[in-house]
Amino acid sequence: MSKPIADQDAVIALTQKWLEKAVIGLNLCPFAKAVHIKNQIRYVVTEASTDEELMEVLMAELELLAEASPEKIDTTLIIHPQVLNDFEDYNDFLDVADAALEEMDLDGILQVASFHPDYQFADTDKNDIDNYTNRSPYPTLHLLREDSVDRAVEAFPEAEDIFEKNIETMRKLGHDGWDALEIDAQRDPKPRVKE
Repeated sequence: MSKPIADQDAVIALTQKWLEKAVIGLNLCPFAKAVHIKNQIRYVVTEASTDEELMEVLMAELELLAEASPEKIDTTLIIHPQVLNDFEDYNDFLDVADAALEEMDLDGILQVASFHPDYQFADTDKNDIDNYTNRSPYPTLHLLREDSVDRAVEAFPEAEDIFEKNIETMRKLGHDGWDALEIDAQRDPKPRVKE
């Protein structure tokens, strides 16, 4: 049974700090600033402690996003501090999340992007700075609208170069530069749970 997180606001605040300092501040995603400024990001901190509970939250949030006006909610971050803290388990769950999109007939309408404190690209060392482009304070599922992604890509010249530019940015920043951003959840106490 999941335990309630005592300070959801602190979890959201650290996630927003990561978004502002890393994702927007380092320009890792040139599309993030607009939805952040317009308050079109929905932050959901779930108390899920099992894959099954997280899947319930994911399916409910996919449905909500699909039905919501993009002007109100353009994208959703599902932050799940109590489940899938092991990156390999998290990575395996992404296949299940994609299957849920298909099952709900939302494939091609919505997509799930991935962020995790221990994110690791294939063929990299765990501590490679390249991995930090997708490292968030807590395990996070990012729900995006395909239409919004398509519009952003059309508006951004050379969108296909974003990944390579991000790797270059991270290599220039280095581990010391990343640590200086102070957006690592390990720096802060883990979200307390109510007994």
